[in-house]
Amino acid sequence: MQTVVGIFTSQAAAERAADRLYQLGIGWEQINFLIPGDSQAQLEQVPTTETEQPGMGPAIGGLVGGAVGASGGLMSTAVLSALIPGIGPITALGLAALSVVGLVGGALAGATAGGALEDVLSKGLPKDELFVYKDALRKGRTVLLITTEDASQAEAARAVLAQASAESVDAAREAWWVGLRDAEEASYTAQGGDFTKDEVVYRCGFEAALHADIAGKSYTDAVRYLRAHYPDVYSSAAFQNGYARGQAYYEEWLAQRQI
Repeated sequence: MQTVVGIFTSQAAAERAADRLYQLGIGWEQINFLIPGDSQAQLEQVPTTETEQPGMGPAIGGLVGGAVGASGGLMSTAVLSALIPGIGPITALGLAALSVVGLVGGALAGATAGGALEDVLSKGLPKDELFVYKDALRKGRTVLLITTEDASQAEAARAVLAQASAESVDAAREAWWVGLRDAEEASYTAQGGDFTKDEVVYRCGFEAALHADIAGKSYTDAVRYLRAHYPDVYSSAAFQNGYARGQAYYEEWLAQRQI
């Protein structure tokens, strides 16, 4: 299973892309939404089908499950509204979207998840992209996640998203870094570093600090993980400096609670 992601400036644009994906044979159970806000009106606009998907009930456990009305029919789906630190209220529809909420905001902490949700968590979502989703939601954008069955379906989904003018995760990641780059260059240069030479490694450390598996941990506490995942650079000064700045960014993000 591979997750294909598109970021949209409006919920309506994401819905139109989802409808096109469905027309191509991608099931509604594969199409997931992360929507800024938590109004029932938003949920009622999202296309759905009538039948509860296999494994859906056990997957959401005691979290939340509801019938969501839409022009396309009714579906008992995995639906969650949550207040996420630094983002504000969001609505998640679908198992992959629920997984993102759980990883980003801890909204699923303490809940019993079944095999289907665990499968999405373990196979479908690159955890190093979560900060991109956070940034998009914080900017009021809608994130569409498609859990594709094979490479052919993934390629078809990417084509639909491109035609719909969705922003890719890679493009969103670059835009996010461009917004931070000047401040990070100034910080690193002030400490005597050569940002032009070290930017790639510095950025690697910065982004590592935002990875879901270690976010919030100091470099010392995370060093075993970093050694395993970044063996060539984890001990360098540039990486450690970037990690410290990424950790500060994460802590600042947590402190900014939007209502």
